[in-house]
Amino acid sequence: MASEGGHGPVTSGEYIAHHLQNLQYCKSDSGEWVWNQCAGNPMTINVDSMFWSVLLGLVFVFLFRLVAKKTSTDKPGKWQAAVEIIVEFVDTSVKDTFKGKSSLIAPLGLTIFVWVFLMNLMDLIPVDAIPGLAGLIGIPYMKIVPSTDVNVTFGMSIAVFFLIIFYTIKNKGITGFIGELTMHPIAPPSKGLGLIAAPFIIAFNFILESVALLAKPISLSLRLFGNMFAGELIFILIAMLGLYQLPLHFGWAAFHVLIVTLQAFIFMMLTIVYLSLASESH
Repeated sequence: MASEGGHGPVTSGEYIAHHLQNLQYCKSDSGEWVWNQCAGNPMTINVDSMFWSVLLGLVFVFLFRLVAKKTSTDKPGKWQAAVEIIVEFVDTSVKDTFKGKSSLIAPLGLTIFVWVFLMNLMDLIPVDAIPGLAGLIGIPYMKIVPSTDVNVTFGMSIAVFFLIIFYTIKNKGITGFIGELTMHPIAPPSKGLGLIAAPFIIAFNFILESVALLAKPISLSLRLFGNMFAGELIFILIAMLGLYQLPLHFGWAAFHVLIVTLQAFIFMMLTIVYLSLASESH
């Protein structure tokens, strides 16, 4: 293996571990803020994930705002046509899936799709390119794919989870929300001797439906994280081949474009489906 940071050759395990390590910042037990000494600290900030996710979010806002300001019906440019295709695609997906009424869902779907796509797209950059440049200016670690950080994917899914609860209570009320957790899927008896079993059935329903509710953000986050992390790991393994990596890198990158797009689409569609279920009255 090639040397890293001038410290001699590294093993394959060290090379992989280095590329999977985030640039971290945390408060130590002594009260001082330290870099990359955060093992086991739950309040650790993954600085690289935060930086790239915010930067890509700003890129999304800038590019789409640029098109919105310069929209032309006479001579639309290629970028305007591309943006219109994306917007129409998301709008159609929302109309076909979301059964409630809300002006938030379409913009939310567009934001999720494009933002997650841009984060996933960073996986196509050669794994040593940006971390290598960062190393030249003294930054030891640099992960550039935010969606390979479970903290980022879980953060997005938590936001969706809060929206699910909000739309459920907004459309069905507190009693409707509690009713969904306690009266389904087994309807408790409402009269006769069956009333004795009603508390046990309600408790069973609550456990079952609570698990189903909590599984939504967990499945959202882990699905995106797992697929993108596996793709990144394959790129790292390919990079270990040195110059011989190029044919394999471009071949895997061409296939990975499908995964990058598909995972952004799945995250968007599941969000729309979950919010649609939260908005349905029955």
